[in-house]
Amino acid sequence: MASTPREPRKDGEATRMRILEAAGELFAASGYAETSNKAVAAKAEVDLASINYHFGSRNGLYLAVLDEARRRFLDISDLQRIILGEQPATEKLRALIELVVHKASQRRNNWHLRVLAAEILAPSPHGQAHLQAVAPLRLALLKGLFSEITSIAPEHPALIRCILCVTAPWAMMLIGPRGASGALHEILGMPADDVAAHLYSFALAGLRESSRLYSQGMQP
Repeated sequence: MASTPREPRKDGEATRMRILEAAGELFAASGYAETSNKAVAAKAEVDLASINYHFGSRNGLYLAVLDEARRRFLDISDLQRIILGEQPATEKLRALIELVVHKASQRRNNWHLRVLAAEILAPSPHGQAHLQAVAPLRLALLKGLFSEITSIAPEHPALIRCILCVTAPWAMMLIGPRGASGALHEILGMPADDVAAHLYSFALAGLRESSRLYSQGMQP
């Protein structure tokens, strides 16, 4: 007699997300090395077998946390949706900056920002390679956008410099230190629309100047 295939448990995804949230908070607070599956299980109120079932191992759980953190931070689908859209290139840049600023201005204690910051500052054995898996696609999308704005050839070194100058503040806002004082603290307390507008106008002015220099055969 053929056995009837088992249906997936309806609460399986809810359990997986509960584990992911608990692990994210613990990894953000204590780091990869100091966070055990036992601690995650206790916080998520599940048994250890549930972690192994959904993630395979502590490393698998950590990589899943990084995936979720990256998705909440600036998912590749966000870049594709904006950069591959129909609006002018300068409006795409504005949309990206607004997205980043509004994400950074949301709850400042979001664990996903702290997990990414910790991974960048103190890399885990497999985390960096995992995060870098989509880096070539992300860079290709940004090169296309910035080349369209500046007319600088995608392979020209100046274009990478332009990308770095524009996106460095994004990284600082999203994964920079969350202290009780300092410039970043003040900026995050300002209206998000004002910050986004300032970053956009500042970035666009720099890109236009780089474009002017490039068109005249000078070094941007």
